[in-house]
Amino acid sequence: MQRTEQNLALTQARPLFILAPMDDVTDTVFRQIVHSSSPADLYFTEFVNVDGLQSPGRPKLLKKLRFAASEGPLIAQLWGIKPENFRKTAQEIADGTLARELGLPDGVNFAGVDLNMGCPAKSEVANGACSALILNRPLADEIINATKTGLAGQLPLSVKTRVGFHDVDMTWIDFLLDHQLDMLTIHGRTRKQMSKVPADWDLIGAAREMRDDKQLDTLIIGNGDVRDRAHGKELAVRYGLDGVMIGRGVFQDPHVFAVTSPWREQPREERIELYRRHVKLFADTWQDRERPIHTLNKFCKIYINGFDGAKELRECLMVANSADELLAILQKA
Repeated sequence: MQRTEQNLALTQARPLFILAPMDDVTDTVFRQIVHSSSPADLYFTEFVNVDGLQSPGRPKLLKKLRFAASEGPLIAQLWGIKPENFRKTAQEIADGTLARELGLPDGVNFAGVDLNMGCPAKSEVANGACSALILNRPLADEIINATKTGLAGQLPLSVKTRVGFHDVDMTWIDFLLDHQLDMLTIHGRTRKQMSKVPADWDLIGAAREMRDDKQLDTLIIGNGDVRDRAHGKELAVRYGLDGVMIGRGVFQDPHVFAVTSPWREQPREERIELYRRHVKLFADTWQDRERPIHTLNKFCKIYINGFDGAKELRECLMVANSADELLAILQKA
């Protein structure tokens, strides 16, 4: 598969540290905050429905793909159930059509495409998408092959998934490996387990062994309960992985990708300033109420924490109804 120099460089870095895709969390604003603070090696968009993108509802979904040229390498994560829509969307990403539609400058594009075959959300599963594809391998096969056709070797293809649906089923991992993906991210839980039990990293390690037995170049990325960079590196070394993906750990520390995070010692004023930056960038990015202001509440819990009076300040901030109101409260804090 042909790759850009940037994509080739990504595959040569070991281990990779990746910010996990989280809906209504890892938008362009938060990715820019993370990248300017303690950057990850690779980022994912929120997951975007290809069936919606290839419909009259396209304008409403494009915001999930919006990104800034200053962000780090970004993978477009897709989900859906119609292979032809995966092919069309992958082609639009590979040839730069989507990047131009998003208003990005020439030469700026996504670094690859990822297929979401792991989200356990009830609505997506009921629709036959995401982790439901573990039980529908003929459709999963069609989707992967259609996406490859659309990419035409111009960008790498990856899949993010779980180790089974009802029960652990490593034949699913074997099935995916046989598609010779560029990268496979494995969350160490089944769909049934959701996030109710600890992630099983022995299973992720077993997947890496399966990759090695098949003598494939597919990068194996582990996901689930990674606390910080040091913890992620320990797991990557122990299980021989190419990288780790950190999700909820970023809610405990926005510098989670730093070799030595300053967060525990970061004073009140700097924590407040980081949230102010986030709010200002949110207001500049999402015009005309493209995103509800209360989306910022979850981030308030990240920054406004760990100092005297944080609880009271959060209570004021989380009832604010506009970015201007938030900034005014922060100015006085």
